[in-house]
Amino acid sequence: MELILRAAGELLDAELSGAVDLGGSPRSTVLRCETAGGRTVIVKAFGNEPDSLRCFTAEAAGLSLGIAGPEVLGVDPDVPLLVMADLGDAPTLADVLLGNDPAAAENGLLAWARGLGALAAESVNRRADLARLWSRYDKGMPSWEEDPWIARNAAALPALLDGAGIVLPAGLDEELARIGSAGGEEYPAFTPGDTCPDNNLLTAEGLRLIDFEAACYQSVFLTAAYCRMPFSSCWCVFTLPAGLAAEIEQAYRAEVVGAYPALAEDEVWQAGMRQATAVWTVDATVRLLPRIAEDGPLHRTRRPAPTRRQVLRHRWETASGLEEFPALAEAMRLLLRKVAAGWDVAPLPGYPAFANRRG
Repeated sequence: MELILRAAGELLDAELSGAVDLGGSPRSTVLRCETAGGRTVIVKAFGNEPDSLRCFTAEAAGLSLGIAGPEVLGVDPDVPLLVMADLGDAPTLADVLLGNDPAAAENGLLAWARGLGALAAESVNRRADLARLWSRYDKGMPSWEEDPWIARNAAALPALLDGAGIVLPAGLDEELARIGSAGGEEYPAFTPGDTCPDNNLLTAEGLRLIDFEAACYQSVFLTAAYCRMPFSSCWCVFTLPAGLAAEIEQAYRAEVVGAYPALAEDEVWQAGMRQATAVWTVDATVRLLPRIAEDGPLHRTRRPAPTRRQVLRHRWETASGLEEFPALAEAMRLLLRKVAAGWDVAPLPGYPAFANRRG
């Protein structure tokens, strides 16, 4: 802690005190600190493990792009750490979705979707800038764009299905090869990487994003799928009222069409969204299926939170109708019949904020 405060203070040429731990992660420590002048700043320090170092580079490069998130006040690549402007204690999107105000939740979702779409559109011509910034803060780790996580998940799925007693449907290997090829080259745009509800602040000035540890360029469809599924890789996953998922998806799409006019074509958009849904369903299955012997909440401390089995069953139900991927859809139906049928868990409920929503 002393090293972190001293290094951050040297960046600002100011003494820092009163550090409050904001939680961080296994990869990072996040502190709110006060300057002698009474201003507060956020200090985010990273460990020296390979994953932590890659997250530092992504955070430093992504925030320094200057098109989203808090202002960067200083970067020390040696510690490594960043000092950022403090955005205050505004509620997150997770806070309002898990609250009891349906209007606040709906407005928050629309602000989130429009904000992400505007960010994507604004970033289309800035990919070389992010690469330059990555080189500036490079700690010797490959960028997230170089990480073949989609192909790796696709390659891992058959063995997991076999282990669960699922006979692989004919044609699944070919479909997984197609799914594994999805990534950042089809309509790429910038993303902070983790756009889950608890990383989106609803401030008086509008949506502000935090957590750029996986910042990269990826297909806009991989981001837009968070509207449809919803929140493809997150813990804060419940169901949305009828029509609202489509409304927030359209809000995102309306922004990115300005950068990619071809996305106004329904055939292009729907095909891309179905492929992204397949990518994230494979991701969820690979991550969670090995962990369902004992069910449990997806978040260690936040409540309410869905269980692993609830989310997996919801993902499998969603993907069971993917027409472009009939073999994958059949595999999902087999998982529902042969694996999920034995789970004694309630269906995935709706977001608490919409429990009393009218219409």
